[in-house]
Amino acid sequence: MKTLRALETVVEVATRRRDEALQALGKAQREHQQAEQQLAQLQGYTAESLERWRQRASVGISATLLQTQQNFMGKLDHAVSFQNGVLQRLQLNIDHCREQLVQAERELASLNKFVERREQAHQHRAQKQDQKANDEMAANQHRQHSTAHLWK
Repeated sequence: MKTLRALETVVEVATRRRDEALQALGKAQREHQQAEQQLAQLQGYTAESLERWRQRASVGISATLLQTQQNFMGKLDHAVSFQNGVLQRLQLNIDHCREQLVQAERELASLNKFVERREQAHQHRAQKQDQKANDEMAANQHRQHSTAHLWK
């Protein structure tokens, strides 16, 4: 009985670990999705800025304004590049979380299978004991019946 309790505790811990891994994966996926949205916003803003610049440049611009625009676009390109790096790191985190989840699910499945086999073995032993007790009772009844017939 102690062993069964210990196994239940181990299964509970493994279940909790699996649930935590699942939550971590969900969180990582949400963070990645938010980062993708931020990248899309940056790219959209960059495209809008380029379009506004083209319209403005068509009427003539000063060298100072051109330099300012180039600096601004450089900063936007840097932000897009940085956000791509963030997305790559977040994807690595998702991959790691998936691996952790698969490992936790595999461990939990193994433990559940082990518990199932232990319970089956316990039931088999109990059935054998019941069968043995029934066989002994039947043998005793047969002996008693045989002995009673001998005296008649």
